[in-house]
Amino acid sequence: MGDSRHEWMRPGAYEVAPGVHRIPLPLPNDGLRAVNVYAIADGDALTLVDGGWALAESRDQLTSALRQIGAGLGDIRRFLVTHAHRDHYTQAIALRRELGAKVLLGEEERHTIRALMDPGHRSLGPQLEMLAECGAKPVRDAVLAARDDGPPHFWEEPDEWIGRTTDVGLADRPLRAMATPGHTRGHLVFLDDAHGLMFAGDHVLPHITPSIGFEQVPSAAPLRDYLESLRLVRTLPDMRLLPAHGPVTDSVHQRVDELLDHHDTRLHATAAVIAAGASTAYEAARALTWTRRERTLDELDPFNQMLAVLETAAHLDVLELQGRLRKERVEGVVHYSAP
Repeated sequence: MGDSRHEWMRPGAYEVAPGVHRIPLPLPNDGLRAVNVYAIADGDALTLVDGGWALAESRDQLTSALRQIGAGLGDIRRFLVTHAHRDHYTQAIALRRELGAKVLLGEEERHTIRALMDPGHRSLGPQLEMLAECGAKPVRDAVLAARDDGPPHFWEEPDEWIGRTTDVGLADRPLRAMATPGHTRGHLVFLDDAHGLMFAGDHVLPHITPSIGFEQVPSAAPLRDYLESLRLVRTLPDMRLLPAHGPVTDSVHQRVDELLDHHDTRLHATAAVIAAGASTAYEAARALTWTRRERTLDELDPFNQMLAVLETAAHLDVLELQGRLRKERVEGVVHYSAP
């Protein structure tokens, strides 16, 4: 890993504050290749923020990292999971089955968990429907052709649903959960006010912008929710950013300001391509560029094409809510135009 931006992925246990260790765990993706879980001393046990993806390699790395701090899997008392994506939730469930650790999750994630528990569930089903509404049949067809559901994950409900603002008592420090919907509708961050730490999950990431509303049962306007959640976090005292993907940084506020600026720029660019003649989210996504490398939509793989089109639709819906665009549905496809 010669790129210093990837140093945070190196296996191990890294102390980021007294009694708190960051543990990166592997993911099977080409894009995001690791997820941070945080082991917090909780009396004679541990509480983990997030659990990782239920993979043999992930379990092995977690075991090895805990050994570095004189602990084992059996010392995990509970998992505080920021949201229900499989890279955060599924290993927590697997270890609960084996070892009995409790799993806590935001109450608004119950929509997605119950949909995933439905025996008729198919991966990407809601996203494929949204692509059709976006007029993105070529992307939908490519995603269907490339889709690999892989081995099934046995989704289960947590032991406890966490409310929008809930105190989570640890033996040596108070934590509080705060709802930050947007990335998912039930996303939580966990705040250690006394030590100035935010366990941010995917809400605030130091190097990338998180996907918006990529879940089984999205809210009506996930980008609106996300921007409101960013502004809510900005009203708090500044804290150290402990993200799920990427290195720990010193200022939540700095990154929140960057994310708000990014989305403001993106809203202006999206409105401009509609003014220039694009009508659907698919057409707008093709007129925009993607990633830091300014790639065209066609240069992306099918999965990232899907994310790009759905992100464009989310921006278009915010522009419609702001009165800057209007939309209408024609034969199942949503079209946008200047008011």
